[in-house]
Amino acid sequence: MLNTAMILAAGMGSRMGALTETRPKPLLEVKGRAIIDRLLDHLAVAGVGRAVINLHHGARLLRQHLDSRTDLVIEFSDESDRLLNTGGGVAKALPLLGNGPFFVINGDVMWLDGMGNTLQALAARFQPEKISALLLMQPTVGAVGYGGVGDFGMLPDGQLYRRPEVEVAPFIHTGIQILTPALFLDCPKAPFSLNRIYDLAADQGRLYGLRHEGRWMELNRPEGLAAAERALED
Repeated sequence: MLNTAMILAAGMGSRMGALTETRPKPLLEVKGRAIIDRLLDHLAVAGVGRAVINLHHGARLLRQHLDSRTDLVIEFSDESDRLLNTGGGVAKALPLLGNGPFFVINGDVMWLDGMGNTLQALAARFQPEKISALLLMQPTVGAVGYGGVGDFGMLPDGQLYRRPEVEVAPFIHTGIQILTPALFLDCPKAPFSLNRIYDLAADQGRLYGLRHEGRWMELNRPEGLAAAERALED
């Protein structure tokens, strides 16, 4: 089992409107529990011992909120001076993440496990000799709080390919993944998206996916929070 994860918590959360004017999006609650705590709960249950969290909007509030967590080691990668986007944020945190593969999880998603533990299943599927990036994929139909057209198609062996233009893809990338440090060796010093990393892995034939067997929720808009609460009630 992998022992280190990064949670991407530095975004401005502007699509949440007034909800994120006074606090960062990861501190918004679903059924009385902050999103960031739900993510850390998953890590702890799966046996992940360290979490690196990047900070920008509401950095002080996030630090204060997480002071009381003792079930795993938490370290921070501070982007208060400059927001680095998803890929740049991971690249900045590499010294904290170590030399081996690590989980990366968006700070505005939530999931329910299927028959087994989702993170453990992702780690079990990861094969470093053939995979550089392993993304957890949710079927586009039935995703909670999602209104897009999907991201990827997946071959029978799990290899991913980008959605062709003007088509609806069968799978959404959940924002839950395993990445390897080697993908970031020649990355730019400027802010950049993790999409650059996915495309690099795909060009090498080393971008794979694993179908999520439980429920997944996108929490980047107020209606996504409401839909997640309804899903938990169900």
